[in-house]
Amino acid sequence: MSKNLTKRSEDYSKWYNELVVKADLAENSAVRGCMVIKPYGYAIWEKMQAELDRKFKETGHQNAYFPLFVPKSLFEAEEKNAEGFAKECAVVTHYRLKTDPEDSSKLIVDPNAKLEEELIVRPTSEAIIWNTYKGWIQSYRDLPILVNQWANVVRWEMRTRLFLRTAEFLWQEGHTAHETREEAIAETEQMNNVYADFVENFMAIPVIKGRKTESERFAGAEDTYCIEALMQDGKALQAGTSHFLGQNFAKAFDVKFTSKEGKLDYVWATSWGVSTRLMGALIMTHSDDNGLVLPPNLAPIQVVIVPIYKGEEQLDQISEVANELVADLRAKGISVKYDNRDTHRPGAKFAQYELQGVPLRIAIGPKDLEKGTVELARRDTLTKQFVAKNEVVETIEALLEDIQKSLHAKATQYRDGHITEVNSFEDFKEMLENKGGFISAHWDGTIETEQKIKELTKATIRCIPFDAKEEEGVCVYSGNPSKKRVLFAKAY
Repeated sequence: MSKNLTKRSEDYSKWYNELVVKADLAENSAVRGCMVIKPYGYAIWEKMQAELDRKFKETGHQNAYFPLFVPKSLFEAEEKNAEGFAKECAVVTHYRLKTDPEDSSKLIVDPNAKLEEELIVRPTSEAIIWNTYKGWIQSYRDLPILVNQWANVVRWEMRTRLFLRTAEFLWQEGHTAHETREEAIAETEQMNNVYADFVENFMAIPVIKGRKTESERFAGAEDTYCIEALMQDGKALQAGTSHFLGQNFAKAFDVKFTSKEGKLDYVWATSWGVSTRLMGALIMTHSDDNGLVLPPNLAPIQVVIVPIYKGEEQLDQISEVANELVADLRAKGISVKYDNRDTHRPGAKFAQYELQGVPLRIAIGPKDLEKGTVELARRDTLTKQFVAKNEVVETIEALLEDIQKSLHAKATQYRDGHITEVNSFEDFKEMLENKGGFISAHWDGTIETEQKIKELTKATIRCIPFDAKEEEGVCVYSGNPSKKRVLFAKAY
């Protein structure tokens, strides 16, 4: 199976597209720009979802659900938000079909069933949620509201790619309301840190925490914090964002509260989200020319056992050992599959699980039964070892932990080796073209310079890192004074 994969060095984009389909993660659907997430891909997303959901609840958030449709009048209430999403909205104008009078086998939109007001299929839910919050909030006693929603959204993308950019995608969106500016900013920072911790420690992907520039901010936000990751082709990927919305949405929807002092004031807001785009980040950070490489935390199957046998008698003997091993591993909370299908040869099974990124593979044959051993193969390093049967469970526990750490270390080494400081625009262009990765350069802080660099190089400012040190310098493009370096990159 993996032999048919395009090599990353030949065509990274083609490799990615083939891998998503061949590893049975997702496929294109009958709806242009929309995808079908297949069971194996959805199982990975469910693991992400479960861990994030746990983290949200640990930080005091509750889940709720809001409508898919947003009346146009509500959508346009916050002008910057409406303007930011207007070009990618799907709009519902009618509520009924009828039989075509000219062809009874066809349906047409009933012209008499036009909606009084168009409905926007949510590209994001601030408008419908803040209109709802108006009824929930009267006093400081009603605050804070800490709500998260797991949902789908629609953004009518013209050029789509599975997981990375689709017209409909799955995500979570947090929407919180607070008494003070300070509380809302603390929430924004907290959730950006939650995302960073999840992506670093659960997905084994190193990230840089920072702030977006004004032109890259979420539409309607006063400030946007982000985590940025680097893919193996040297392009950046925004892995999560957290927005301080100020009082913009509270003012747009007239959401006021009476303070402890009896004064009437507008509520302070945040919103934050990550999406199935994280699946793309996972694939592109760790995988290789043989297929997927999954961190054990996210692998639907952490260990697969493949019997190698001739005849039913050998299979029965191997199955006895394998089933005992399955029970022992499951007792330790390790997900394990015993693949005793007689429709596939062992070689085909090995290829399938290598392609699908199963972290550890056990092979048991007649010789292993004689010796009291099993063959253990690691997916990340493609190395094999023989382990005594009575040491297998302990060895597997240690190896799963090691694989998780090793994947993070490998990705960090790549990322750190692809952060390059430059001081001239010539070096900037040369590094971007030949090395890729993050370019650390001085910027004069103007939108004009930022836009000009984007026009000339297709590179954008990914973030102003929180840990960027103050240093006098001159802008890499304009030569104007600058106080700190920012990170540029080409991005997904």
